[in-house]
Amino acid sequence: MSKYNAILLIGPTGSGKTPLGEILESQGLHGRRCLHFDFGQNLRQVNTDTLNGEELEVVARSLETGSLLEDEHFPIARKILLAFLDKRNIGKDDIVIINGLPRHAGQAEGVDAILNVQSVVYLSCSPEIVYKRIHSNAGGDRTDRIDDDIESIKRKLDIFTERTAPLLEHYRQRGAKIETIEIAATTTAKDVWERLNA
Repeated sequence: MSKYNAILLIGPTGSGKTPLGEILESQGLHGRRCLHFDFGQNLRQVNTDTLNGEELEVVARSLETGSLLEDEHFPIARKILLAFLDKRNIGKDDIVIINGLPRHAGQAEGVDAILNVQSVVYLSCSPEIVYKRIHSNAGGDRTDRIDDDIESIKRKLDIFTERTAPLLEHYRQRGAKIETIEIAATTTAKDVWERLNA
């Protein structure tokens, strides 16, 4: 199967990946259509159409504890991604914007078998800025999030540093273009989109 072209969004919780993915989907990039795959959102919406009962239990546990899906559970992530690609009717010039998957090097191998990640947009954001952005809901996507207490944020930041940040090196070695954008407390998705589109 020919692989769809993709851009991976990487950044700690609260850095604005989801609002950026949404604006890329609505506005496109360099005149090309973008389709935003938000793994967290898709994970929260899965049902028996996509996964069996045992797989749904794994997902529920992952959402409850904030843990990552490990390598042995990648088939679950794969099913969710393939269901999205199947549903969205993607053309060969379209770009899939992936957000939240892969979360670590083990998952990257599986994703790389499906998508051609040509570039990575790294939303670089210090923990202090993360707390400010989440507290002020800078991206406008944190309403009703029950996982935004201090402990949960700290745990997510630790996981990001240990497990997700090394993906930058994984994709650099594969020849993907890495674009680092410094995120401030007031940076909006529109600011980032304008910079990417310039």
